[in-house]
Amino acid sequence: MSIKDGDRRQQIFLPPCIEQYVPNDAPVRVYDALVEALDMNELGISMDKNQEGNPRYNPKAMLKLMIYGYSYGVRSSRKLEREIHYNLSFIWLMGGLKPDHKTIAEFRRKNKEAITKVLKQTTRICVKMGLVEGNCLFVDSTKIRGAAALGETKSKKKWEKQLQEIDKRIDELLDNCEAIDKEESGSLVKVKKEVKSQERLKKKVEGLLKEMEEKNLKQINGTDTDSVNFKGRQGSHAGYSAHITVDEKHGIIVNADTVSEANDFRQFSQQIQQAEETMGKECKTAVADAGYANVNNIKDIVVQGREVIVPSQKQALHNPVDNLFGKDRFRYDPENNCYICPENKRLRFSHYSRIKGHYLYRIEKANHCLECSHYGVCTNAKRGRTVIRLKEEELKEKLEKAYSSEEGQAVYKKRKEKAELPFGHIKRNLNCGAFLVRGIVGVKAEFTLLASCFNIARMITLVGGVPELVKKLGSINAW
Repeated sequence: MSIKDGDRRQQIFLPPCIEQYVPNDAPVRVYDALVEALDMNELGISMDKNQEGNPRYNPKAMLKLMIYGYSYGVRSSRKLEREIHYNLSFIWLMGGLKPDHKTIAEFRRKNKEAITKVLKQTTRICVKMGLVEGNCLFVDSTKIRGAAALGETKSKKKWEKQLQEIDKRIDELLDNCEAIDKEESGSLVKVKKEVKSQERLKKKVEGLLKEMEEKNLKQINGTDTDSVNFKGRQGSHAGYSAHITVDEKHGIIVNADTVSEANDFRQFSQQIQQAEETMGKECKTAVADAGYANVNNIKDIVVQGREVIVPSQKQALHNPVDNLFGKDRFRYDPENNCYICPENKRLRFSHYSRIKGHYLYRIEKANHCLECSHYGVCTNAKRGRTVIRLKEEELKEKLEKAYSSEEGQAVYKKRKEKAELPFGHIKRNLNCGAFLVRGIVGVKAEFTLLASCFNIARMITLVGGVPELVKKLGSINAW
């Protein structure tokens, strides 16, 4: 069998024109056309060619580089610099421009808010193309590590202890300086260098303590002050909760957000409202898992007329234990504002807890419980059984009924395939095991950029290929 050999010394290897480096159906052409279709003024990126100072790289080219790089898991500025020197698709995209990694990192740092808005414009382009319907929205979240170590998250007491140790070390170093001066032996350079290092560390710790006091924080991370500690499948880490809102029709992400909270308890209403603002219309149905089951937060969406499908924590259990004396076995009497227990004894209203935000009902006579045959099973309290009623108990029951209905179950089954699929693409295909930047603003920008990359990949598939999508994006401004 013959063997094919390459020849590094051949005279003609690449086409004479950069435009011919990639074929017409190369995906990179979509990223080029998409950025050209974006409104730079709305993003907040200046395209003024008459600005004073040294010439700068075209902001559109830099934005194309960021989006295209992230779409293939190339996220660090140094790796992006390498690609624009050796990867033909990157060379084509940049038109031969070769910014260094510092320039790339600086562009990302200065344009965090602009990058955050890319997803909003991309979503609106999808709406124009008919890829987003906006009737049913699915909300979900995942935990993503931050660019900070878990051990750097400390309480006020620990930071104060570290501050004392720093002061002690500075005093020791100053004593060493005096001893060296008197003995006139040794070098002060190394000691003075460490003194400056300790003083910088002291200033940093003092700043952290001040921030904790101003924001009333119980603990703070010294590397990334906006990150929080959370528990995930891979253990405990410092990072952020990333939320997405996905449209039912084709699974397009219509909103992506990142928050400094370890749970989803206060996020449902906020995420739906952000998605509706992006789409420019109100949805009919909003769906999420039990992590978002906060009735007080969901109330805002229900009041506005949306149908909400969110299971309670109990409904989300795979094998719920049937409690013969659970709250659901007690019948509420709205006329007399009391509960009737399984043994037909009355629990009357006791008080309202402002701290916990619920009403408490207690058995009328403690003897009813103490003399009951179920005492010790129903309750062990000497004062008898109590039942808690939420301020929004009726809404809670309404939500549970909506989830349990046949229609509710049919809609909820779609949640996994619609809302969880994007996270798999972002974490695996786009190589996002952790954020590269620090601070909530930078993290929001990075995650929305990743969400935009997912949408672009979906658009290529849904529209019918690269050439057709490039053609539609080219005429987007005329719509």
